[in-house]
Amino acid sequence: MAALFDAYIMVDWSAAAKPALGPNSIWIGVLMKDARLKLQFKAANIDTRLKARAFIEDIVAKLTKRGDKVLLGFDFSLGYPAGTAQALGLDTVKQAPWAAIHSHLATRYKDKPDNNSRPRFAIAAGLNYTISKGPYPFWGAPPTDRATTLSATKPDFAGQPLAEYRLAEQHLRSVPGASPKSCWQLYGAGSVGSQSLTGIPHVHALRQAWPKARVWPFEIGEGAPLTAEMLEGVEVVIAEIYPSLVKPAPEKGEVADEAQVRQIARHYADLDEKNALGAAFSTGKSHSEEQTGIITGEEGWILGV
Repeated sequence: MAALFDAYIMVDWSAAAKPALGPNSIWIGVLMKDARLKLQFKAANIDTRLKARAFIEDIVAKLTKRGDKVLLGFDFSLGYPAGTAQALGLDTVKQAPWAAIHSHLATRYKDKPDNNSRPRFAIAAGLNYTISKGPYPFWGAPPTDRATTLSATKPDFAGQPLAEYRLAEQHLRSVPGASPKSCWQLYGAGSVGSQSLTGIPHVHALRQAWPKARVWPFEIGEGAPLTAEMLEGVEVVIAEIYPSLVKPAPEKGEVADEAQVRQIARHYADLDEKNALGAAFSTGKSHSEEQTGIITGEEGWILGV
């Protein structure tokens, strides 16, 4: 059997509030075939989110023009806990909950060339006001960005309509060595919420620009393993990744982020070569029909979990 994909692009995102390079900035790993059809890896370190999106658009255009199918992974949540779209009052009749959230965030958050992401705190405070009129569910902000509807400390999620973690994080937290954070936490050690808040609008823009792209598991697979038949007419599959699935092993001169995108790209390519990547797209057999519907309709899932 042939591999499902010809190229693997993995993105380590950043919510940095100014242009930044080096550790904790945006790293994009590209594993693609050379003239001899051998997979070769290159990493790009890009200082702003707008430039990163332009880079992705350019490299994907070149790959798809030559007929490659591309797996594009982002290391942030592509969905929010079940009920978020409804809590925001979004129209989920015309759009699925995940798509409604993507569209809503894309209208609220706009990156500028200076990479200033600080408005995300005001946006989160506004989302909190819509959802709860208080500092829930988003939390975490530096002193200058705190508000009555955005606290520095975690709110009490007990008994609240929106869970602290998606089903994907709940599952991962039971795995030894894995400690995924909540998509609601915007600031503080290990927080990932700002990456989603700043990243989803760019994923939305890419999806809108690419009619032959699909966002997994929302638009393809429906929780089942991916097959070549499902990819007919599809050029790009956008998925959520968790680079820590692979034990980090930086090579000489590599920063940790660069090593992570290299290793996770190689990991998926190796699975694909063994005809095992399709199974990694499954959301698992242990979920009920209702849970699978939540995953594919709003929350999303992590490739390979």
